[in-house]
Amino acid sequence: MTQPDTGFDDANVGLWTDPEHFEVTAERIAEYARATNDPIAAHLTGDIAPPVFAIVPVFDSMLSPAVDVMPVELVPRVVHGEQDFHFHRAIRPGDRLVSRGTMIGYEGLPNGTRAAIYLECRTDAGELVNEQYVTVFVRNYDAGKKLGELSPGHKFDERLRAEPMLAKAAAHVDADQTFRYSPASGDPMPIHLDEEIARSAGLPGIIAHGLCTMAMTSWGLLTEVGGSDVTRLKRLAVRFAKPVLPGDDLETRIWKSGSEPGFTTYAFETARGDDMVITDGLAEIIDEKN
Repeated sequence: MTQPDTGFDDANVGLWTDPEHFEVTAERIAEYARATNDPIAAHLTGDIAPPVFAIVPVFDSMLSPAVDVMPVELVPRVVHGEQDFHFHRAIRPGDRLVSRGTMIGYEGLPNGTRAAIYLECRTDAGELVNEQYVTVFVRNYDAGKKLGELSPGHKFDERLRAEPMLAKAAAHVDADQTFRYSPASGDPMPIHLDEEIARSAGLPGIIAHGLCTMAMTSWGLLTEVGGSDVTRLKRLAVRFAKPVLPGDDLETRIWKSGSEPGFTTYAFETARGDDMVITDGLAEIIDEKN
């Protein structure tokens, strides 16, 4: 395993990025909903943001903590492994949001290093809107130790496979999906837009943004078990297992996994035929009031 000349800069673990400011508009919400084929009317009109839209205001804060801690030569090895949203309230037009992030810890493993980035998004008045945990994986680099904290767990309970599935939700990745999602999300990564660059990175061609796939999964969950009401969603977590390609047909499979006072937990996976593209899915949805 090839190692860079320098290790992680532990002094920058826990260092916050500078605040990023973002003003939410109905037009930007509606653009994101269209870019993810979201069928929920309130999202398409821009009245309220879909859950994964929460990545848009924090996008510039998401990878900065990794750059602060990791040697620059490791950056091309970084992949987005997991995403975990904790929602305190939904995002609406007119919100003026302030986001910042920090790497909270990392763990060296034989095949690479996983690192956890914590993001918080507040209004400019200080109200907490959401918290996010991003797990990145540095391929083929073992940092040699564990430091700080990792993201909260959301492992799929294999015993659920013996239980009947609660619901399924289908989605199709359009040929132009990445070209619509890129401007809507603010993610310009060329592996989603340029066939030649994607192939040079060892991919079969252009791949869909992982968060676009997660957004498609999220509206499937909301329509099937959440009453199409984003305000009921408390938590949404996934692990990105395999790349998704334009033209793919996806199916999200949902199980009820538990309940707490006031909300129900659901486990889910998203498949492309026999291939799992999202695993270890967890959603917490507030129970509908009678």
